[in-house]
Amino acid sequence: MNAQTAVLGAGAWGTAVAKVIAEKGKEVVIWCREEETGEDINKRRQNPRFLPGVALPETLTATTDIEEAASGREFLILAVPSLYLLETVKKILLVPSIREGETAIAVITKGFLSTPKGPRLLLETLEDYLPGFYRQSLVYIAGPSHAEEVSRGKITGLIAASESPKNSIRFRELLKSGSLFVFSSFDVRGVQVAAAAKNVIAIAFGILDAIKTTEAQGEEDGAPGNASSFGDGTESLLLAAGLNEIQILGMAMGATHSETFTSISGIGDLDVTCRSVFGRNRRFGKEIIEKKILMSFKDLDDLLNRINEIGYLPEGVAAAKHVKVLVDKYRLKMPVSVGLYHILNREIEPLDFLRNFLNGLG
Repeated sequence: MNAQTAVLGAGAWGTAVAKVIAEKGKEVVIWCREEETGEDINKRRQNPRFLPGVALPETLTATTDIEEAASGREFLILAVPSLYLLETVKKILLVPSIREGETAIAVITKGFLSTPKGPRLLLETLEDYLPGFYRQSLVYIAGPSHAEEVSRGKITGLIAASESPKNSIRFRELLKSGSLFVFSSFDVRGVQVAAAAKNVIAIAFGILDAIKTTEAQGEEDGAPGNASSFGDGTESLLLAAGLNEIQILGMAMGATHSETFTSISGIGDLDVTCRSVFGRNRRFGKEIIEKKILMSFKDLDDLLNRINEIGYLPEGVAAAKHVKVLVDKYRLKMPVSVGLYHILNREIEPLDFLRNFLNGLG
């Protein structure tokens, strides 16, 4: 197949984006790690492991050969989780069309990257490894979206952020469809921070959501800080505080437009991640309460080392560790994000965290 576009990463989001492009009559190849996933896509026209119940078009094919997937494409979209992003990029550096800068590259992964210099944004890190052609030309795509909805044609909006207006427009045209709206932005740093940090807030939101729906035992109804006093308004209070923290971190890391955080890449992405039933980070937060999922892990590092045991990947776990480092580096006040870090590190109980947060508002 002489596909114009390649997507590296056959998880739910990578598959959904590949499907959108392929449904426009364009040939797309998607790279996957698992042979079984490749066979499901090529032979059964589905990806039951990561995106069940969605039929995939004939113009979308899969390969487990990453160099084959990346070679000679006009567009390349990186969709692997942040934990594996740099490792994946290193595997395609010698592909001729990448080495010569002939392929336009976009990233749809959300998170920070661990480097010897500490946590860094995705694009600036990738620029250190990719050929010089790609400096200030990479595109970052994010927004309030879920693979389960996008793959089924639900109306969704995304932001294509780049220092290259030309490449932002190119990917905007590649992705947009009757149900997918794509807008351009020059605030590459702000959009990246919003996409990564919102997952931290979503875990905290899931914790609160689970606690407020659980009957408080042995406590007086309505007493401040008791589980029985939490409601929808409390969730909105947490969401607003979280958005403020995302903006604080974004501006500290070089965001250029405060409007980024009141747009779909900021409040829009945060809201859907916190409230949607499809949100993995919200789900993980709920399971901290409902399934006592943290009891199986010694601390945050142990959780990260054994993250595959959870059965899905909540990106906010790694992001919480990165955000804590950045908070200390820039000397920021971000009590929700730092509190979530301490919960994941088994230093504080979730209900105690919420009490401390609420008491700090008074």
